[in-house]
Amino acid sequence: MLRSVAEHGSRFWHAAFRVQYRILALIDPLVRGFWRANGIGNTVDLEVPRRNGLGTRSRLIGILHANGMNYVGHPNGEVGWTRDLAAAGRGIAHYHNGASWSFTAARIGPGAERDVVIRATGQHPFPGNLVYRLGRRQVRSAGVYFRLSDDEPASL
Repeated sequence: MLRSVAEHGSRFWHAAFRVQYRILALIDPLVRGFWRANGIGNTVDLEVPRRNGLGTRSRLIGILHANGMNYVGHPNGEVGWTRDLAAAGRGIAHYHNGASWSFTAARIGPGAERDVVIRATGQHPFPGNLVYRLGRRQVRSAGVYFRLSDDEPASL
């Protein structure tokens, strides 16, 4: 059954987010080098165990802060790292200054908490904050978000 674009997001924004994240993957080594030296807004290196049990996956991700809690997510639905995080339920956030934070993660469903998190995407550094704002309907329709809570320090 084909879902209505008006009800479930936009084909344009679905494609735009896919292209944006492919470009970010290509330039990751450059961005990562700058991030290590200077930091970039709310960006951390998120490390999560892979679902297949073979090591970990690492992505530069923005941590959102809302209602005294921390959140991460992806605006365009399930991707590799979100599936890994959902399966593992835990991860480590590495900060550019060398600090790390072990956390547990719980996926949040539709509702008031998720709406607050989506509004908090304005915390991302430019141009991400603008892109999320312009693609808000797609983010509301497809975005996947997790609430992060303190965990006992542990290695992955």
